[in-house]
Amino acid sequence: MNVASRMLRLGTESAFEVLARAKALERAGRHIVHLEIGEPDFDTPAHIKEAAKQALDAGATHYGPSAGLPELREAIAKHVGETRGVPVSPDEVVVTPGAKPIMFFTILALVGAGDEVIYPNPGFPIYESVINFVGGVPVPIPLREEEGFGFDLELFERKVSPRTRLIIINSPQNPTGGVLDRRQLEVVARIAAERRIPVLADEIYRQFLYEGEFTSIMGFPSMRELTILLDGFSKSYAMTGWRLGYGVMPQPLAEHVTRLMVNSASCTASFVQLAGLAALQGEQASVGRMVAEFKRRRDLIVDGLNRLPGVRCARPRGAFYVFPNITGAGRPSGEVAERLLNEAGVAVLGGTAFGAHGEGYLRLSYANSEANLTLALERMRPVFESLTRR
Repeated sequence: MNVASRMLRLGTESAFEVLARAKALERAGRHIVHLEIGEPDFDTPAHIKEAAKQALDAGATHYGPSAGLPELREAIAKHVGETRGVPVSPDEVVVTPGAKPIMFFTILALVGAGDEVIYPNPGFPIYESVINFVGGVPVPIPLREEEGFGFDLELFERKVSPRTRLIIINSPQNPTGGVLDRRQLEVVARIAAERRIPVLADEIYRQFLYEGEFTSIMGFPSMRELTILLDGFSKSYAMTGWRLGYGVMPQPLAEHVTRLMVNSASCTASFVQLAGLAALQGEQASVGRMVAEFKRRRDLIVDGLNRLPGVRCARPRGAFYVFPNITGAGRPSGEVAERLLNEAGVAVLGGTAFGAHGEGYLRLSYANSEANLTLALERMRPVFESLTRR
């Protein structure tokens, strides 16, 4: 079968590949500590599951509107207005099966062959994959450890060109845990507004902020009509398998994104959307408890990594990942990740899974129990000792 040439431009998400290999080792009898996948290990809160059960019993198993159920879109508009400090209309909301379709559809709708897209590197690999897929030109902005993994603002300003059609930002960030502060966002907003360039703001980790105050670029007056906000339920409400996300964008773009939904998934499952409605309108204490637990785990794993030979690890301000510098081990990050999996039974990702500027780093998710994080650190020590003994 002849496959279209564009398929050769489509990348993947290495976390799922490593997960599959780790699962294969488990089937062969190995015990693996999973630090590769970005998934909260908490269960979905009971009131959300109960809402889905009630929705199923009430017959919410049929097609719904492609843009999402009106009651959920209204709740999302209210939630975004309260959390970002800007008025939002339900007509600007599109609900999708997971948040990934928002990045895919946004790039598909705005970027043509030869158009440039600025995005963070290391960054979520699907950004670069979809830019390449649609024939766009990826323009990476390195996130540097010495700058708190924030945008290199001088380079960013130089890289913006007449061909730039979209800017992608992610804060708190995957894989580094870095957070764009107000000063950095002001620069991005100023340049985007001056040149009328839309910004895709991936804020899926908004609630996982451990120090400081969250700032959304959507809240800047000049950015209200230029921002496409990406968010969802997977992380904050431990609903990864439910596949429920959304975008908030100018209404004319929402119409195009809705047509892409019509042509792809038709609609998001209605009973899942009603569970999302319960998530937004129900108690939020479970979210706070989960974030507090992740902060404790962050401190445990950062302190442990900094005690390993050849490793130094900055303390991330957000998300639930650490991005330790392993240049002291003297080996490529992919090779180190392989040795940790095969020799130590610890599944992690090499930094280059998130772009070329991730070389010299690993990404570890601390969405696992304190006992397993402690075990992973113990298992990792002999590998790093052998790497630094040479």
